[in-house]
Amino acid sequence: MTSGLDPSRLDDAVAAEEADPGGMLRQVASSAAQVREARRAAAEAGIDRLAEDGRPRAIVVAGMGGSGISGDVLAAVCGVGCAIPVTTVRGYRLPGWVGAADLVIAVSCSGKTEETLEVAAEAARRGCRLLFVGGPESPLAELSDRSRGLFVPARSVGQPRSTLWGLTIPLVLAARTLGLADVPEMVFESTAALLEDVAHRCRPSSEPFVNPAKRMALDLAGDVPLVWGSSPLAATAAYRLCCQLNENAKYPGVFGEVPEAGHNQVMAFDGRFGRGGTPSSSDPDDFFRDRVDDPEHGLHLVLMRDVEEHPQVRKRCDASAQIARDRGVAVTEIGAEGEHPLERIATLIALADYVTVYLAIALGVDPTPVPAIQELKARIA
Repeated sequence: MTSGLDPSRLDDAVAAEEADPGGMLRQVASSAAQVREARRAAAEAGIDRLAEDGRPRAIVVAGMGGSGISGDVLAAVCGVGCAIPVTTVRGYRLPGWVGAADLVIAVSCSGKTEETLEVAAEAARRGCRLLFVGGPESPLAELSDRSRGLFVPARSVGQPRSTLWGLTIPLVLAARTLGLADVPEMVFESTAALLEDVAHRCRPSSEPFVNPAKRMALDLAGDVPLVWGSSPLAATAAYRLCCQLNENAKYPGVFGEVPEAGHNQVMAFDGRFGRGGTPSSSDPDDFFRDRVDDPEHGLHLVLMRDVEEHPQVRKRCDASAQIARDRGVAVTEIGAEGEHPLERIATLIALADYVTVYLAIALGVDPTPVPAIQELKARIA
């Protein structure tokens, strides 16, 4: 798994950018600008008009891949105490219970995603309230015109998975307009500022021993990551990290959420991908260790920790980390920053995005193209 690993590709900005011909690092660095631009685009589109018909019975977000994750982020920002359910549909069919009392939000960066278009068309036929977010002058925009839905254009920064905040902020503003999320204006700017701070710390010119994303990427290389979230919000970030491992680094990742992971995935520490119950001879947290002697294909527990955790979940995370270390399994923890849910999930996702791009670069993988996805689409077209 580490046959193509070359840490020197992360030594400086020139080496990293030469290994990133599609400019994925620049796309990830645009997150703060996306927050600000999406706020303006949503306001200009008249997002406040959603409140004219009152609060919907439920919000259903239709989207796939890098667009679909916007629905999960919306649910995380609204929180478990949200007055109505917020759910994401990833597929071709709208649930049977969805009707005219519900708001369906169709999200597609390209505006061409076939699953999303099919669900959006069905929502229009059922008379649902409609919000569309995606590529301008696209089939999604045309469907919005025909169905009299509200359309918010989103400018792609390159790949849908890199345009997360351009697609998500209009959804957060919609929830605020409907009284479902308390997101003061200053939170959008503070979130953008935190994203800028993460970008600065993870910039290509920052050396691996001080760059948290480069360091974590090298620590993960050769391991099988189990990525667990310590809250529903952190679990969304954990799922995002696994998806980004897949698409950017072409690398596996196993998603989990605490406490559920403690009822099943924790047993993997005792299996063939564990390290035999004996800690490795070198400290897995030692950045300067000689990785040549590290056992390959071992598990690596990545705990994404939220600021707000249930007391028992906090105990379970701490205990799980110790159980892993006792068995020689490496453990990495990523902590959320900020106070508001939007700030916290943004910082978790931002670092994770950089980690996956740097892992791709270190492995000699171009993080931008997704040829297997394109081949799959071609085969079913």
